[in-house]
Amino acid sequence: MFRIVVLIVWLLLSAWLAIWAAEGLFGVDQSTSILPFNDDGPGPILIGVAWGLILTIGGGVLGVGRRSTPRGETRIGVGRIVEVARTGLTVNDVPQYDIFVRVSPVDGEEFVSQLRMLVPATDASALQPGSPLPVRYSASDHDAVELADITDPPVREAMLDWRIARGLIDPRQVRARKEGRQAPASVLSVRPTGRRREGQSELAVRLLITPEGETGWEADTTVFVYPEAVSRVQVGSPVWARYLRDDPHTVALTIEEEAAR
Repeated sequence: MFRIVVLIVWLLLSAWLAIWAAEGLFGVDQSTSILPFNDDGPGPILIGVAWGLILTIGGGVLGVGRRSTPRGETRIGVGRIVEVARTGLTVNDVPQYDIFVRVSPVDGEEFVSQLRMLVPATDASALQPGSPLPVRYSASDHDAVELADITDPPVREAMLDWRIARGLIDPRQVRARKEGRQAPASVLSVRPTGRRREGQSELAVRLLITPEGETGWEADTTVFVYPEAVSRVQVGSPVWARYLRDDPHTVALTIEEEAAR
């Protein structure tokens, strides 16, 4: 919606400037105009400045002048989807989308940027506002980002560091999450704590951890999850746990199995 409003304002200003220029070049009576604010005052100058600012600063929102890939040194961040719009282009029946994301770097302030990519119809339903995406961005220029491969170890580590920095992993679980042994687990009970961070809800979970060939045990933990993932942490759900051999009751829960480090 914000992108549409900015685009409408920019188009109105563009139309005003085009009519103003046409009247100046071809108008017979320069003393009259169909435009408001077209007098000897600062109106035309202010409108021209506003048009230029929107084009320069808001170019990412409008999708004007965007590069498709970042240049120079790149870093990894987490992008939360703000808006999704089809461009009208399709390649082999696969539609292209503009995906506007609010990127949260591990260090530095958030910024809004744009991904333009082909998305199969089977995956388009996952492009919901608020959903996270790992992205690469330029350290010196935020005009373009690209989707990062979550299976790439540096990307996975950056995503983990981002969660830790924002308090989405309990400090007591950090060592288990980073260095712990991974084992399958089942959810025995789950209860919302009422706490929310970064659009995620915290759940208090009791797990039955069952390492292969070993006697299982129960442990309590907490985990922050996005609303769309809550259904995957219900009683009986198969999940994964990371724990330390010297502290098996301090457990970090993951919904998906992770590749060995």
